[in-house]
Amino acid sequence: MRQGQQPTSPPPKNKPKKPKNSYVIDCQHQYTYVWPKHGKSIWFYPTRIEYGEISGYRWNGRRWEFYGFNSESIDQVSCTPIPTLYSELKESNKLE
Repeated sequence: MRQGQQPTSPPPKNKPKKPKNSYVIDCQHQYTYVWPKHGKSIWFYPTRIEYGEISGYRWNGRRWEFYGFNSESIDQVSCTPIPTLYSELKESNKLE
């Protein structure tokens, strides 16, 4: 696994809402909240996404540390700055 460039600042303080459907490929090089199928949710910054394998940096509460895992272990992900006001309005049918 190659490490890639780690983020230079902490992740957002607010945890996003869990989406119904998501794709980690859309989150490369973005602050990403990961809900695994088993275990505790984490902030993650993916730098490399390949078939069956994801690597990047996991926030440990104080700093980023290199981390890799199997993509099959992910339930859902949410990349910041999603959800946006636009997507929330669209979901509530206030915006067409």
